[in-house]
Amino acid sequence: MSALTPHLLRALAGPARRLLVPRAQIHSKPPREQLGTMDIAIGLTSCFLCILLPAGWVLSHLESYKKRE
Repeated sequence: MSALTPHLLRALAGPARRLLVPRAQIHSKPPREQLGTMDIAIGLTSCFLCILLPAGWVLSHLESYKKRE
C-alpha cells in the first residue's frame, strides 16, 4: 500500500462523516410487567410459523424445484 492511501481514505470519508445523524440518548429500565408463559409460547410459535415453516417447505420440495418442466 502506498503511504498516501490513509490520507486519501480520510479525505474521501470526510464528507460522509458530516452526514451522520447524532445518536439518541436511550436509557432502558426494567420491564413494567414480566412476560408470561403464554406470551412466550405465542412468540415462539409465530417465529416458527413465519420463518422456519416456509424454509422447511422449500427444503422438502427441493428435488421438484430442480426438475425442469
